[in-house]
Amino acid sequence: MIVKDEETVLRRCLESTGSLFDEIIIADTGSSDLTKEIASLFTDRIFDCDWQDDFAAARNFAFAKATGDYIMWLDADDVIPPGTLKALEKKKTDTNGADVIMLPYETAFDEDGKATFSFYRERIIKRSPQCVWVGAVHEVIVPFGNITKLNAPIKHLKEKGYDGARNLRIYEKLLSRGEILDARHMYYYGRELLANGRYSEAEAVFSEFLARDDGWIENKLDAARQLAFCRRAAGKPGELDALLSALSYGAPRAELCCDIGRCFYERSELNAAVFWYRSALTAGTSDEGFISEECKGFLPCIMLCLCCYGLEDIKKSFLYNEAAGAFRPRSPFYLKNKQFFRDVHGLYVSHDEHNADTK
Repeated sequence: MIVKDEETVLRRCLESTGSLFDEIIIADTGSSDLTKEIASLFTDRIFDCDWQDDFAAARNFAFAKATGDYIMWLDADDVIPPGTLKALEKKKTDTNGADVIMLPYETAFDEDGKATFSFYRERIIKRSPQCVWVGAVHEVIVPFGNITKLNAPIKHLKEKGYDGARNLRIYEKLLSRGEILDARHMYYYGRELLANGRYSEAEAVFSEFLARDDGWIENKLDAARQLAFCRRAAGKPGELDALLSALSYGAPRAELCCDIGRCFYERSELNAAVFWYRSALTAGTSDEGFISEECKGFLPCIMLCLCCYGLEDIKKSFLYNEAAGAFRPRSPFYLKNKQFFRDVHGLYVSHDEHNADTK
């Protein structure tokens, strides 16, 4: 682990690990709070690490202290759920020759704590010469050898504010000294520009990235969506064109279908919006890139509720709202609609009827 001023979350993280680890290594990059004191309750392997605006360097510093056959990394605001802990304890006894074990990383959640956004990360890596982090920011160990995926998620539960400009500052520092970004980091640089509201610059970077031949297909799919968002946020034309360009990379994912559906909904072209939102419910999925669970269920259902109501198909609108409630029964949007249908149209169903046919 690399940490700095994590006194509010570090105990929670380390307590969630149970007795899974043979050793816990903490690389502290300059804490001024009780981080190291809390860490000392769990391990004596605490090291001071000089921060150089380079996440890969810090992680490699920590990894170099490891002595086991396999190394697993965590951030201080990560938590290992009980089910995952049990799965990892079992995996520990039989790694089946894996060089890299990929686990889902859940980073956003609904009102019931169910993950709404996740992606696979290289989480457990066999100690070897290839076990090296690269990238000053958005650092990664390039997966190698025998790669295994295990459906045992790690939860990222951020408690404190995030310095949204930090990653962008690191990228701009690299660029100022003449470094050339590879395709992956050009994509992430665009995302950082977008996150900081620099839409025109982000649009240019995403356009340049999409013109490259060496970008990962999953990053290209997302870059087309982010390009559309740049144009939308800046009030520029071409949002739908950017989204439709993503179709050149293969069958649309649910996230893209929802984005296209929103464009048509906002144009009041409701039949077209219905087509795309219904497509989201049946779109193929991939666990290779970012996964928005909302786009595979709740979001298209709640939007189909609105579309069908606008098309004056009240019964179907009601049923889609109930379908949305099956995904998120405590969603304020679902509950507000539910009350509306009861009060205005006299429509309601019992809990065991939530799976009503919406076709």
